[in-house]
Amino acid sequence: MSEDIHQRMRQDMSSRVAFDDARDAAYAYADAAPERNVFPTPEALAALAGFDESLPARPGDAIQIVRQLAELGSPATVSQIAGRYFGLVNGGVIPASLAVRWLTDFWDQNTPLYLSSPVASKLEEVTEGWLRQLFELPESSVAGFVSGSSLSIFCGLAAARQRNFARLGWDVNRRGLIDAPRLRIVASRQAHGTVSKAIALLGFGLDNVEWVEADQQGRIDSDAVPELDASCILLLQAGNVNTGAFDDFEALGRRANAAGAWVHVDGAFGLWAAAARDLKHLTRGIELADSWSFDGHKTLNTPYDCGVIMCRDRDALVNALHAAGAYITYSDKRDGMLYTPEMSRRARVIELWAALKYLGRSGLDEMVYGMHLRARQFARELEQQGFEILNDVVFNQVLVACDNDKLTVNTIERIQQSGECWVGGTTWQGRHVIRISVCSWATTEADVGRCVEAFVDARKKATEGA
Repeated sequence: MSEDIHQRMRQDMSSRVAFDDARDAAYAYADAAPERNVFPTPEALAALAGFDESLPARPGDAIQIVRQLAELGSPATVSQIAGRYFGLVNGGVIPASLAVRWLTDFWDQNTPLYLSSPVASKLEEVTEGWLRQLFELPESSVAGFVSGSSLSIFCGLAAARQRNFARLGWDVNRRGLIDAPRLRIVASRQAHGTVSKAIALLGFGLDNVEWVEADQQGRIDSDAVPELDASCILLLQAGNVNTGAFDDFEALGRRANAAGAWVHVDGAFGLWAAAARDLKHLTRGIELADSWSFDGHKTLNTPYDCGVIMCRDRDALVNALHAAGAYITYSDKRDGMLYTPEMSRRARVIELWAALKYLGRSGLDEMVYGMHLRARQFARELEQQGFEILNDVVFNQVLVACDNDKLTVNTIERIQQSGECWVGGTTWQGRHVIRISVCSWATTEADVGRCVEAFVDARKKATEGA
């Protein structure tokens, strides 16, 4: 490293001007978020062309870099920290979690081992225990902290593959999949796309899945689940991504346990229903499963990216994911890389720890149930305005339709163009529908009322061809 760039970085670190500018821009962004367009304006999107340039030949100015990003980047973001984003199941952000994210960014911890970050190791241990208590999972359950549900589902199915092959006398780590005994994958046709991705990545083959039909609300048809045995991996869902519906974990869990089958619960946003006293019934029986995947950055409202895999069989998870090397020094403390595919990981668990500590049981109950109340308000007020509600609003998802597909699609486009709120389109039982996901603590009754007005206005314009 040249003396010039070395001195420049020391100067930037000690002067703190770039950091102060970033802080001021962040505060200005937060202040403006509640009233700005939810999706960027055409002008903000066009301004992104200001980033187009060749790779600089010489070192740049930290202050100017921060200011350029604030000027061109902030207006081109999607405002999901306010209360009117309902597209993907994206949570808002809890202040305490965001604050510790800033602090831990300065720490810049890499967290594979206790020896690389004792504080991350300790807070992974503490948070793992809190999650076991919250979801009432078996005491043997361990947690891995990953980027999101895509990876946590992969980890859960990798652990299932490890254990089921071992029971059949096959060491998949050494012998691979060639000539391996057959494992059976049983899943709902309403399983999320990340489930299919994990199945494909792990070599099971999508054509080999025993797909089970779902009912009118998207729950797996329990009566149609085939006879299970010890070679089976049964995938269940806590919160259908369209309807929010929950599978029958208790009945299917008991069947699977009796047969020696592995059960994985995809609970990306829905598993958190267990934290709300009046919604807890939706997750009855989840403790009968073997592994669970869920996100912090959805219902819990941690900053991105924050996913969790929990598994009752520690050995299966560790043996599926562990790595070895002469330079890797395991300790008698918690070494987080044992429970994740990655070695290099940022200290994302600290944001999860902060959210749970900040909310406590009562705050988490209030926040999660509040999302349900806002979803029910959406359904009630939209139905009063002549929209059709296509699902039972059991949690935080609402499916909405107009009189015909064309009007629904055109209404979605005008809602999005309005900037008042952001919703996405999907298909449900052969129809084009509007999907509303209420997943932010910041969404208020007034926000919902304002968004309902935007729906009505958008439908009127779509009807008139405006």
